[in-house]
Order: sequence, then C-alpha cells, then structure tokens
Amino acid sequence: METHPVVMEINEPSMDGARTQPAVVVLAVAFALGMLGDGLLRATPWGLNFTMCTAGLALSVMWVARWIEPERTRSNAALLALAVLFAAGCTWRDSATLKALDVLAVILTLALAAWRTQGGSLMVAGVLGYVRGAGRVAAQTLFGGLGFSCRDAARIQLPSRSWRHMASVAVGGLLALPLLVAFGALLVSADAIFGQFVVHLIDVGFTTVVSHVLLTALLAWLADGYLRSLLLRPRPVTPPRTSELGFSLGGIEIGTVLGCLNILFLAFIVVQFRYFFGGTAQVQVAPGLSYAVYARRGFFELVMVAALVLPLLLLADWLLRKETRRTACRILSGTLVAMLMVIMVSALQRMRLYQCEYGLTELRLYTTAFMGWLAVVFVWFTVTVLRGRRERFVFGALVAGGVAVVALHAVNPDALIVRVNVAHAQTGRTFDARYATSLSADAAPALLEALPALQSVEQNRIVAALRKKWLDEAGDWRNWNWARAEAKQRVTQHAAGELAQRRGVSKE
Repeated sequence: METHPVVMEINEPSMDGARTQPAVVVLAVAFALGMLGDGLLRATPWGLNFTMCTAGLALSVMWVARWIEPERTRSNAALLALAVLFAAGCTWRDSATLKALDVLAVILTLALAAWRTQGGSLMVAGVLGYVRGAGRVAAQTLFGGLGFSCRDAARIQLPSRSWRHMASVAVGGLLALPLLVAFGALLVSADAIFGQFVVHLIDVGFTTVVSHVLLTALLAWLADGYLRSLLLRPRPVTPPRTSELGFSLGGIEIGTVLGCLNILFLAFIVVQFRYFFGGTAQVQVAPGLSYAVYARRGFFELVMVAALVLPLLLLADWLLRKETRRTACRILSGTLVAMLMVIMVSALQRMRLYQCEYGLTELRLYTTAFMGWLAVVFVWFTVTVLRGRRERFVFGALVAGGVAVVALHAVNPDALIVRVNVAHAQTGRTFDARYATSLSADAAPALLEALPALQSVEQNRIVAALRKKWLDEAGDWRNWNWARAEAKQRVTQHAAGELAQRRGVSKE
C-alpha cells in the first residue's frame, strides 16, 4: 500500500534521516528567516525592511518547494509575487493607513497561498470555506511549528564519533568555565587597559540580547509553522466539507425578514428624499440642523448600514433551505440592494457637503474609499449570489479589495488631502496647517507646491514644521522609503533655494 511521503515524515516516529530531511531543512530556513526579521524589522517605521522580509519568505518557499514538491512552486508563484507586490507598498508610500492595508494584504495573500496548497479553491469557495481555510492556516502557523520540528531534528542519527566529540567539547567547556572566571578576574585587576577591554567585551546589554533572542525565536516559530502549512501539509484526500449549516430556514421566514428591511429602507428614503439631494438649502431651512449633524454624523451611520447589510444578505441566502423556491427572496434581496445604493449615494452627497465646508481628512477619505469598495461588492453580489453562484462571491470581493489598495497607493491619499484643502482655502475658508503637517511624508511635496497659494503665516508654519521633521531625520537603510526620501530631498532643496535667495538679496 502506498503512503504519502510527507504524511509519513510528519506523523511517524521514524529514525530514518532521509525522511526527516525536508522538515529539518524547513526548520533551518525558518531560523534563517527569524534572524533576518530580527535584523531588519527592528527599524521602524517599516519600509524597505518589510519588503525584503516578505521577498525573503517568498524566495525561501520557492527554493524549498523546488525539491519537496515542485507542483506547489508553480501553483503558488503568482500569489507569492502578489504578496511581495503588496509589501512593496511599504517602500513606496509613507502613510500609516496604507502601510496597515499593505501588511493586511500580505498576510491574507500568504494565508490564501497556504490554503490553496492544502486543497482550497480560491475562485469557487464560500465565505465559510474561506474562514475555515484562514483559521486552519492561522492555527498551523501559530501552533504547528517548532514543536514538531524539534522532534524531527531529534530523530536524526549522528555517527557515534560525532556524539563523543560533542560530549567531550561540552565537558571541557564546563571544566574551563571556573578557571576562565578566576584567572580573568586576576588579569583584569592586574591591568586597567585589559580590564576596560574585558568590560567592554562582556557589556553587551542583557536586555538587548534577550530581546534579540526572543524576537528571533518568535519569528522563527511563525516562519516554521507557516512553511510547514505551505510545504509539508498533505493535500486532503476527502472532499472538502460543504458550507451548509445543520439547520436552515424556509422562504417565508427569510422573505419576512427581507420584506421588513425593504419597508424600513423605503420609509427612510421617502421621508428623507426631500433633502437627500437638497444640499445646502435643505440644511439651512431645517431647524437645529447643522452641517456637522447632517453630513458628518449621517455619513458614518449610513456607511455602517451599508457595511452591515452585506453579511446579512449573505447569511440570508446561506440559511435559505435548498428545496425552497428562491426567486421571491432574491427579488427582495435585489430590491434591498437597489435601495441601499440610493442610501449610499445620499451618504456620498452628505460627505461632499461636509468636505466643502470643513475640508478633507484621512478618516473622511478612507471611509469614502471603503464605501466605493462596498458599491463594487454589492454589484458583484447581484452578479453572483443573486444568480445562484454564491461560491464565487468571496474571490471577487477580495480581488476588488486588492485593486482598491493598489488604487489608493496610486492616488496618494495624503497628497490628495493637501490639494483638496488648499483649494478649499482659496475659496475663503481656513487651512489647517497643523493637521496638514501632521500627515506622512507623502504630503510633503504637495505642501511645498501649495505654499504660494497660502497666507504668509501658514507658509512659515508649514516650512518650519517640514524642516524640523525632515532636515534632521537620521534615517536607516532598513526602513528606507521612497516617499520619505523624496520629502527629505524636496525640503532640503527648498531650504537651499531660500538660503540662496536671501544671500542674493543681501548682496544687492
């Protein structure tokens, strides 16, 4: 009877060194990645170092998989390359929000790669399938690593002569330790220069050493668990479990829920329709209604409504009994989506009014982008779920999310915020220079370009803040970032040009 070599390697307590070789190689690569991460990721904020670590992980997977199972190398090449692409965003932009999205995208892409090697289907899988796959990979990464690896390493049989040599070295080291301490103390007392040399040699900082050891061990543990889930886990022989629950609901129950929500949404649209698109005029005539109440608060509440309706509709379609006629429920779901689109347009209108009055911020911009992604997802929902293709929904939603992340990097949100707020100030409203200078390095070039359009007080405040922030920045090659390098260069050039201009004026 044939057995899978990977299964025997992991699960059987064999003393055959050939069988344990892949696991030992994975363990060695994991420790190498742990040391790489300890050396690079300590420099913050992350930039080039995060990209290098992600690329190192991807290259390690490709190298180890070439001789363990070449098929897994070919199937995961695109996902690993995509993870490196998302990680490169940390080297491109400096916005903390964009970097958080990059890290999240890298984690999700790597998890999908591991799940795919274990038999997961990315394009045809329901929400529960993705949740199970992600949970399985997370559990394997967190808990399936070094415990098994150390057991595999202990199975390797070394020649008896090697064991004797290692034991002899250990005994000799133990015997030499008290002698080194005694004679070393005498020699240190005998010569002050030698004493300073020894003190400097051993004064490496206990806390620093412990932190390096702990971080390396943690990263190695995670890398080993992930590499095992990606390379050493066998593909499941049994077919994947279905995404159905042990209970379901009939069309009347689901239709009643959807019908009630349709009535609620319709009532909201009817009552609010006269100032859904009324704008400033309706805000002015409504007693006690200010921009802050009408636009800011209403916008975020409507975004929350849109975000909650999506999982509700997915759950309703999931719980609907198989033998039930789905036409009526899908019509109700489609009607609800249509009304939700009207509410989302209203929310965007409210944000436009609020932006015209108070300007743009990161929270307002990213929430608007999130609503744009939701709109695309709802369209994809009607194309897939409402047409009986629910298993294709999650893949399209994730693709739309990845495209949105790349689009945000291309737009450069911080620079866009500066440009919008400068245009807003040119209409006679105030410009918040303190907030503008608190943005990341992505905003620095736009701020310098906008100086001629601002008042002298704001110009001086912006120039002083940018110089304080970027002229004295020490920097580290590990966290090098294109946006920070450009900001420092542009601020330096601006300072040099201003100095040259002052010298020219003084000579005249």
